[in-house]
Amino acid sequence: MNSAKKRMLSGMQPTGMPHLGNLEGAIANWVRYQNEYESFLFIADWHSLTTLYGDTGQIKQNIREVALDVLAAGLDPGKCAFFVQSDVKEHAELHLLLSMITPISWLERVPTFKEKQENVLGGEQASYGLMGYPVLMSADILIYKADVVPVGRDQLPHLELCREIGRRFNNHYGGVFPECEGLMTSIPAMPGLDGRKLSKSYGNAIYIADDEDTTWQKVRSMFTDPVKMRKDDPGHPEGCAVCAMLGIYQPDSDEELQRECRAGHMGCMQCKKKLAELLNERLKPIREKRAELLDNMDYVSGVLAEGAEKAGAAAEETMKEVRSAMNMKKRTVR
Repeated sequence: MNSAKKRMLSGMQPTGMPHLGNLEGAIANWVRYQNEYESFLFIADWHSLTTLYGDTGQIKQNIREVALDVLAAGLDPGKCAFFVQSDVKEHAELHLLLSMITPISWLERVPTFKEKQENVLGGEQASYGLMGYPVLMSADILIYKADVVPVGRDQLPHLELCREIGRRFNNHYGGVFPECEGLMTSIPAMPGLDGRKLSKSYGNAIYIADDEDTTWQKVRSMFTDPVKMRKDDPGHPEGCAVCAMLGIYQPDSDEELQRECRAGHMGCMQCKKKLAELLNERLKPIREKRAELLDNMDYVSGVLAEGAEKAGAAAEETMKEVRSAMNMKKRTVR
């Protein structure tokens, strides 16, 4: 780990098999920035309990799937710390301490809280952990004194709350935490098969581990233009999930594609075939590397263990400062 570089922190919940949105919105950024930043990248198993608390049996397998896909996509464990969140207990310790100074009103105003309660939990009564999710996220960031955090627009309120919590701590106990900045992802929201936002909970995702035929079958089922009945009918690319995804994977041809669609020169099945080709081309080397890693799971486990050691050393250094600033008892055992 190169301490001369700025630090980057990012995490991914093991709530299911990683999909295209995870690949392009998160994993690709991890791979892209691993040479530029001192990176701490983790599988957020504690965060996943906000929605999987009633079905914890799948979390261990999901961690395995995330680790496989991240390493297969090109993450170099020699250039970063890649680990499982619960293997670094300092995250939980700092979360507890920060929760003591965070006003409830700050958490109630986070827009994703109500959205998650309604869309993911189906209106079920929210837990303390779900409301406190941004505090744990703040602890994840502050424990490494991260300079940058890759985020989508929906996470900006969480990042601002992290800054507010860090400022509040510094005002009470002295300047321990720097302020982090958002590193905005360049990929827009990935559409799902049905035209809604891509989400594991909606069951509308193409997964990184899907084989070529499964990918093609899913693309064939994608939502397009309900009023374009024949190939030569004028199309309406806005609102079409296939056109939206083609714009991501073939951005240089997006304007021409929309023009051809509107003029009725291109049918929906042509677009779907092109998209399936692009996706399978993108995923082929990842699938091949994934197959190799499946035959060497001891290596994958070793990567996560080594990453936890790296992260734990950095996290404990921060906690020494935190305990000293708060006049807390020094930790004598790890």
